[in-house]
Amino acid sequence: MATLSEIETWLQDRLPALLAEHQVPGTAVGVLFGGEVIDHSAGVLSTATGVETTTDTIFQIGSITKVWTATLVLQLVDEGKVDLDRPVRDYLPEFAIRDDAAAAVITVRQLLSHTSGFEGDIFNETGKGDDAVEKFVATLTEVGQLFPPGERFSYNNAAFAALGRLIEVLREKPFDAALREHLLTPLGLTHSATDPYEAILHRAAVGHLRPSPDAAPVPAPIWAMTRGMAPAGAMLAMRPRDLLAFAKLHLDSGTAADSTAVLSPASVKAMQEPQVKLPAIGLMGDAWGLGWELFDWDGTTVIGHDGGTIGQNAFLRIVPEHGLAVTVLTNGGDTIELYQAVAGHVVKELAALDLPPMPTPPATPVPIDTDRFLGTYSCEVADFTVRQDDDGKVWLDQTPKGIFAELGPAPDPVELVGRDQDSLIAVVAQNGVNMPQVFLGDDGQGRALYLFNGRAIRRASA
Repeated sequence: MATLSEIETWLQDRLPALLAEHQVPGTAVGVLFGGEVIDHSAGVLSTATGVETTTDTIFQIGSITKVWTATLVLQLVDEGKVDLDRPVRDYLPEFAIRDDAAAAVITVRQLLSHTSGFEGDIFNETGKGDDAVEKFVATLTEVGQLFPPGERFSYNNAAFAALGRLIEVLREKPFDAALREHLLTPLGLTHSATDPYEAILHRAAVGHLRPSPDAAPVPAPIWAMTRGMAPAGAMLAMRPRDLLAFAKLHLDSGTAADSTAVLSPASVKAMQEPQVKLPAIGLMGDAWGLGWELFDWDGTTVIGHDGGTIGQNAFLRIVPEHGLAVTVLTNGGDTIELYQAVAGHVVKELAALDLPPMPTPPATPVPIDTDRFLGTYSCEVADFTVRQDDDGKVWLDQTPKGIFAELGPAPDPVELVGRDQDSLIAVVAQNGVNMPQVFLGDDGQGRALYLFNGRAIRRASA
């Protein structure tokens, strides 16, 4: 087993070359082990300025914010102000989606575990004021229900905006103020920002996007998404050491470094208990808890979450059995490959664990029933069309919509082959990933009702 000092030396020696290999402009990495923390950085904040990244650089953590939001909700459970199995409307009477019957029964637990069933990738702009979250939740009235509440998993950003509004109502203050008062301050965090106005006070990383699939990453045109989505991960930024303080809170039964009780041991445990199993996509956890993504790495339980914003990606993995946590914060390029290289080395050396391999196409594609898969599947942010050409090859066409259509051209068509009887996989990796597509349900005519790639995207046509 390696020591933290040896890991630090490895990071110092290897990070610059790994950034170059994967075209990542900048990164900051942190490792918590045995109660001690090391961190290291490399690269630049922005290719436009050339300012160097340091260990105090703050990166957006994206959807890792959802675990912070879940922690704020569980604090309310500890105080007796929230019951996870009561309807959201008991606390948020104005909560409304197109299916009123579903809205009336969706519970807090279902929002936390991505099983509420309504479409979740909603990015409506509702301004920069303290009422942005309230206004955002009010825009959900025409959002459709994909499946009955509790039936299955579908990753849901809008659900966490609703949870953020629940926190605002019960705390009687804006979400970011509640986040700072009940988590950032008790944890003693000094390099965290809840919005761009705070981020500018720090050494802040800028996201990078590729203008085309083969182009080098360039600075993104905007830094953050809408404030109304802050509880889901639109703005929160921090350095690795601050994120690891949050990880340590969940390793230490809810106790901060100064012995302050921030969350009860019972709530820490509840957040890590499986609530729903996921289809075998190979890129996400095996199950989901209350906020946490849950992994089974060859019999060892790992918890974590990833985050992606506009050109920034963040990764957090915690191995409770070994008191180990590792985070990799990045600002563009082939970030998943960088995460695999860095986190893979850390968990191998400190916990004798192997990261599960990334999904790859089978040497011999599995024969598939194309009639079950073909068609268009549609959601608020994109249309996904699975088609077959004259040579019998199967392709996936993606047409971004809304804010995502504005960030760059549509992806090139992706050739798919059979992975198993219920899924296809990309022949060629994009951004280091051969993305699987799982097909679920039945539309009554023998065709899949959903394309699942983390979200359950409902069939729109044959």
